[in-house]
Amino acid sequence: MIIGIRRSTQIGHIARAAIESIAFQVADVVHAMGHCRELRVDGGAAANDLLMQFQADLLGIPVRRPPILESTAQGAAYLAGLATGFWSSVDEIAQTRADQLFQPTSDRAAIDAQYARWQQAVQRAKGWSADPALSTEKK
Repeated sequence: MIIGIRRSTQIGHIARAAIESIAFQVADVVHAMGHCRELRVDGGAAANDLLMQFQADLLGIPVRRPPILESTAQGAAYLAGLATGFWSSVDEIAQTRADQLFQPTSDRAAIDAQYARWQQAVQRAKGWSADPALSTEKK
């Protein structure tokens, strides 16, 4: 759902909102899981520096991104390298990684206000697309 659009809203605002929404959704999951000291990421979205920094700021913890974002393929390559003797140990493989670490830098109060606004928007959007004709609730 896209809400809060004004006449001055530009495509960049919508793109930024989409990026932030990913971070907000991840934060919801991390908060539901409990305390976390660091978030490790991979996959296509992890290539976005803005998203990674916003995620670190939002969660208030470091976000660690590996140099290779497709970890499944990387893991298969590591196993093949171990099997063929290219690497002698898991420790040797670990030394080849140079992760990028995103540290929280934003004002905590400002980030908390953004997150509260996100939660408010989610509450307002709940049930928006529910079709009353398809409802299974008894009246």
